Amino acid sequence: MKIYTKSGDKGTTSLIYGVRVNKNDLRVEAYGTCDEANSMIGLAMSRLNSEVFPGKADIQSFFHKIQTILFHVGAELATPPGKEVKWQLSGENIEELENMIDKWDAELPPLTNFILPGGHEAGAALHVARTIARRAERSAVAIGDVNPLVLSYLNRLSDLLFVAARYVNFKLKAQEHTLHQE
Repeated sequence: MKIYTKSGDKGTTSLIYGVRVNKNDLRVEAYGTCDEANSMIGLAMSRLNSEVFPGKADIQSFFHKIQTILFHVGAELATPPGKEVKWQLSGENIEELENMIDKWDAELPPLTNFILPGGHEAGAALHVARTIARRAERSAVAIGDVNPLVLSYLNRLSDLLFVAARYVNFKLKAQEHTLHQE
């Protein structure tokens, strides 16, 4: 099977079920932004490959699951209205994010000021993934008729990515910087 089809050469693409839309369609923007967040999570995880610290394998395994779910979120966003979604989010998917946020946050020093994105390369990449997840959420909202669980998942995912960036930086002893106080 060839990677290129040439069917998008005129600025259109297919949603699931073959419905053709412009490449700047709100659905394409939303699922494309999920793909971008997913790729950035993959980059963050690859930055951990050479690191050694307790719990690293659990973090990478958890993010592998998140990447799989985020792929399905993108598929749901790529499904035209009125068509059956082959895989749907559940409240349990969101609860899983919340449980991990609570677990990791309990180990972190409390926030006393705004922090600047950065730290270890993996932590910095997770901060970028967070901002992309927020953009994916805004894009999904712009569609209008979207499964509310998709919006909740993307919202909670960005919260998790913030805590995960802090958690990875903490585990790797990478300093977090706060806003410069004048």
